[in-house]
Amino acid sequence: MGTYLNPGNSGFAEMLKSDYVDKTGLIRIINSTIGTKQKLTCISRPRRFGKSYAAQMLCAYYDKTCDSHELFSDYTISKDKSYEKNLNKYDVIYLDMTNLLGKTSPQNLVGFIQEKLIGEIQKSYDEVNVDGTLDEVLVHTVGCTGNKFIMIIDEWDAPIRETPEIGEDYLKFLRMLFKSSGTTSRIFAAAYMTGILPIKKDGKQSTISDFEEYSMVKPRMFGGYVGFTEQEVIELCDKHSISFEMMKQWYDGYEFKGIGSVYNPNSVMKAVYYDDFDSYWTETSAAEGLMEYISKDYNGLTKTIAELIGGVDVKVNTNGFANDLVTFKGKDDVLTLMIHLGYLAYNSETKTVHIPNEEIKREFQKSIREVNHKETLKRLEESDKLFLNTVEGNEEAVAEQIEKVHREETAPLHYNKEDSLRSVIKLAYYTYREHYVQFDELPSGEGYVDIAYIPKHDSDWPALVIELKWNESADGAISQILRKKYPESLKNFGNEIVLVGISYDKDAPGGDKKHHCKILKIP
Repeated sequence: MGTYLNPGNSGFAEMLKSDYVDKTGLIRIINSTIGTKQKLTCISRPRRFGKSYAAQMLCAYYDKTCDSHELFSDYTISKDKSYEKNLNKYDVIYLDMTNLLGKTSPQNLVGFIQEKLIGEIQKSYDEVNVDGTLDEVLVHTVGCTGNKFIMIIDEWDAPIRETPEIGEDYLKFLRMLFKSSGTTSRIFAAAYMTGILPIKKDGKQSTISDFEEYSMVKPRMFGGYVGFTEQEVIELCDKHSISFEMMKQWYDGYEFKGIGSVYNPNSVMKAVYYDDFDSYWTETSAAEGLMEYISKDYNGLTKTIAELIGGVDVKVNTNGFANDLVTFKGKDDVLTLMIHLGYLAYNSETKTVHIPNEEIKREFQKSIREVNHKETLKRLEESDKLFLNTVEGNEEAVAEQIEKVHREETAPLHYNKEDSLRSVIKLAYYTYREHYVQFDELPSGEGYVDIAYIPKHDSDWPALVIELKWNESADGAISQILRKKYPESLKNFGNEIVLVGISYDKDAPGGDKKHHCKILKIP
């Protein structure tokens, strides 16, 4: 048992001593690729989404120097027909690239890896000729032992992200192992790489093109292993008597085809352990770069960030992203990067992104206040003023600001479409997160409130009930709120309730595009 060659099963054994959510079904997928053209797998996920847990699980399962029957006997993989065939049958190479970067200088990283691996092979197999490059030594090892390798690289992209100056040498090292199909097939039964970013593109092609890639944009059959599924979270909440509704609000928001909702596993487990809902993921280094990305000076990005914070789903083209942290051609590349980093959730059917949950929303709200953009600062000031005008009952000022946002932020083609007014409201009130939680189509009384801003438990701001009317009057909106008893379900919050009716008549005489507002306060 070594550090990099056959590291054993102790890491997975330790995981099982706490609340373990069964993700061993992932092993079945990797088993199905062994010895096939799909044997090279690269999975990218954000930080703290369980990448290292999966890597240690695979080490425990494949490593031939240990017996892991007892560890896996109670889990899903033990029922699969491939279980016994592959359990503890391979030499495993395990590289944790983040850990390795801390052990040697960046310039010596590749040499360090080769030296350590060849040294451990020599120690384990006296008969192996260790003269030559690493790929040659691995070929000779397989010839001597009759046993191919499973290679597991955790955080494979760490050298590219953290020390870009060595990126080319590092990629050459990976090409040596995985680019030559003949040599690769002689050495590896399978390979599994995890990272935050997909494989770096060289022009339009991947630099390691033989890998099958699964990302936050297209996780495909690995969607259920990106994080915790909703059923897994429900079971954890039942076991520990924790509110599932709060867990969903704080850590849900990612969704994959055929899987449904997916939750941040690190944050869910910390909420369970501490019995407290908080921003655990954003305390990690994953949150450090958010302000840098939303500050980039690309056409339309400032408006897009405001829309996202306001709760509007935004269209994005993910195809041109170069899979690195420095090559950006426009706002779509910035948004795509934020999908991979976990700041945004991607809907593959609508090709849109949104801020996934309360945890990430808080980080956006905090970061946007620190962005030194004239346009951004103006938006913040106007939104803050809009809230004050609404609370103070300044109907004319509220109507003027809604009209201004509608005029400036809506394309002429969509200006007279009914759906645009809802987006305008969200964009205009986009600083709400400091005092409120926003709800669309909130069930209340005898119907649904168009948009409601419910004050947070520690806020003394009033609740806002907003009803939108298209080609009708603002007075009619207030009448509907009262008639259908929308405020009834909000009285338990203890704060004052402000009813807001906003209307726009696209067919007004003379082409008048004025917006109108009616505000009524109730105790």
